Amino acid sequence: MAQTMDDIQVLVCDDSALMRNLISRIIDSAEGMHTVGTAMNGQYCLEKAEQLRPDAIVLDIEMPVMTGVEFLKESRKRGMSIPVIILSSVATKGANVTIQCLELGASDFITKPSGSISSSISSVAGTLIEKIASYGGAYARINSKKVYPPDFFMQQAKLKEVEHLAMQKLTASNTEKPKIENLQTKPVLWAPKTGAKEPAVITPVRKGGPIEIVAIGISTGGPNALREIFSKIDPKFPRPILVVQHMPAGFTKEFANSLDKICPLDVKEAKDGDVIQPGTIFIAPGDFHIYVERKIFGTVVRLSHDELRNGHRPSADVLFESVAKIYENRALGVIMTGMGRDGAAQLAEMRRQGAWTLGQDEKSSIVYGMPRVAWELGGVQRQVPLSQMATAINSIVHEHLNG
Repeated sequence: MAQTMDDIQVLVCDDSALMRNLISRIIDSAEGMHTVGTAMNGQYCLEKAEQLRPDAIVLDIEMPVMTGVEFLKESRKRGMSIPVIILSSVATKGANVTIQCLELGASDFITKPSGSISSSISSVAGTLIEKIASYGGAYARINSKKVYPPDFFMQQAKLKEVEHLAMQKLTASNTEKPKIENLQTKPVLWAPKTGAKEPAVITPVRKGGPIEIVAIGISTGGPNALREIFSKIDPKFPRPILVVQHMPAGFTKEFANSLDKICPLDVKEAKDGDVIQPGTIFIAPGDFHIYVERKIFGTVVRLSHDELRNGHRPSADVLFESVAKIYENRALGVIMTGMGRDGAAQLAEMRRQGAWTLGQDEKSSIVYGMPRVAWELGGVQRQVPLSQMATAINSIVHEHLNG
């Protein structure tokens, strides 16, 4: 007998009635989640959150009576742990306000593209569903609900995209408007994954050497995970750290500044040509790949606007690939929470070269996608919960400073 699944319940807060309606329609169109309520400002959102107990909140920033920022401050005072996803045009204009929302406890953000309201929201529908599935799903499972994992919702999105493309082709090839029944649509076929597969066996070409650099790849769930790690990093950490966090252009500088406030090391947005210094954390800028290059005077950061890798720019694969080539067995690679497989293949290559590697475990990952694939490919030596990741990085680096 098939198991009955619970819906991920979402509360939508926006001062625009049209926007509330459009966002709700996107959510309600996805099997496995639904809009449980709406609110026109932060004050109503607080009241409805306590009454309805949703699994996720989609929140605007600029609203009368109580703004999104004020809502986050008040929800923190009340000890509210419901994940909040910022969806706002302000996010595009004011990166500092968006990053402030992350500092106040928001889980993630989505920027509304410019243009008409309906078209701009439609263009981020897939991203919205992905983040609700990731954060809302994780929260629902913590509260003993049985909900579909993010993969289920991504399969729905892919099917809808295929149907949309098929409709466009039919429209272009027929003078008459095509009838929807002519499209052979299929139900979403999905089977739950039960943990990661047994990992492939990688035999390194050389033994692990002294660690000279740390490279981290992370995506969905990353902003708060990085805050957790870097607030606990050793103040005397002796090696440079390079980070690929999937984040849009225009936000990574403010994000780096935000991390710098809570981290004992220097945190900065990487610039092309930066000399890689010990005790410094370099964050890849949004919309640029980051890689390393050896020079006579040392190793430097390089940025490129090459095509997307695994659907991303920056891509963890690009960073890990260059570290494997330049540092071989003298590096530590870390892959953490995120959807998809970015970084997995090249972390396995780092491991093949003899580098040390860590992966975030399933239980503490908002999305066990990237670390799962890396584990299955044999690229992860040890899986570590988020709460112990800083300690693991500190200890491995100090243990292998000289070999």
